[in-house]
Amino acid sequence: MKAGVGSFLPPMEATHDHQDQYPDRLPIACLGEAIVDLICERNLDEREEPGPFIPWPGGALANVAVAIARSGMSSALVGGVGGDGWGRWLADGLREQGVDIRWLATLEGADTPVALIEFGPDNEPAFQVYGEHIGPTMAATSDFLEEAIAGSRAVVIGSNTMVGEPEREITRRAVGVARSSGLPVLLDPNYRPNRWKSEDPAREFCMELTALSTVVKLNRLEAELITGLTDPLQAGRALVDAGPDLVVVTTGEGEIVTAGARETSYQPVPAESVSPLGAGDAFMGGLAAGLARLDWDLERVAEVLPAAAERAASVCSRWGAQ
Repeated sequence: MKAGVGSFLPPMEATHDHQDQYPDRLPIACLGEAIVDLICERNLDEREEPGPFIPWPGGALANVAVAIARSGMSSALVGGVGGDGWGRWLADGLREQGVDIRWLATLEGADTPVALIEFGPDNEPAFQVYGEHIGPTMAATSDFLEEAIAGSRAVVIGSNTMVGEPEREITRRAVGVARSSGLPVLLDPNYRPNRWKSEDPAREFCMELTALSTVVKLNRLEAELITGLTDPLQAGRALVDAGPDLVVVTTGEGEIVTAGARETSYQPVPAESVSPLGAGDAFMGGLAAGLARLDWDLERVAEVLPAAAERAASVCSRWGAQ
């Protein structure tokens, strides 16, 4: 898929079929949203007028699914898009990237959500999402949710599907199916303040999912939000006490620390960055792919951290998250 194009692109013919690419492997299911990111591709000074906005494919779990596929493992997005041109554009692009979209619902009459993204002088993104159809599109997966999760090798989830009741019920069902099937559950909270009325419900639901997860990956600020602890390793240990077997915390200064099955740390080589958008999603995809390749031997997590960090660095070389 060619991203960063200034006008709407019609759906493109897929270059390959996902099941042909990975005939002998079950996918890692990523439960969540695909949205259109409209990005102002420059750093804005205070009170500077934004624009133009360039369309890129996005959505946290869509980004994770793409990163898994680029890491050489099979992935599937379990979610939905609106029955509009943008929805077709996203679906066709995911297919082209090697993501299985057989469990991606198309909801006729719904608009595919769009996020306007601006970067300030500090190069941090600010989001404004238009079209709150994440709940309805996630609810559209209800008829095939059990099939999708049970037909996968693991499931990756986030907190964005806990904001509203329809998607919250879907998330809980998916986690229940995974746990009853003995499948690993991987959580990336991916906290977005603009989507929550306050920090309290976000913290509560993140703790609920943490207790049910096998692996939790989060950044230092999310770890502090959930645990109240500022030290990344101490926060990771506290989260392990809540239930998961492994917690991975990215510190923001480059260092990555783990707690639980293996306590270790890794310092990636600094790389030039155009934009940090999607770096955490790409890291999660690389982490999931690496652990799956090791058949979920979590004590060997140190072996997969370099490749996951490289996957994150690769998306920082451009404005879009994929």
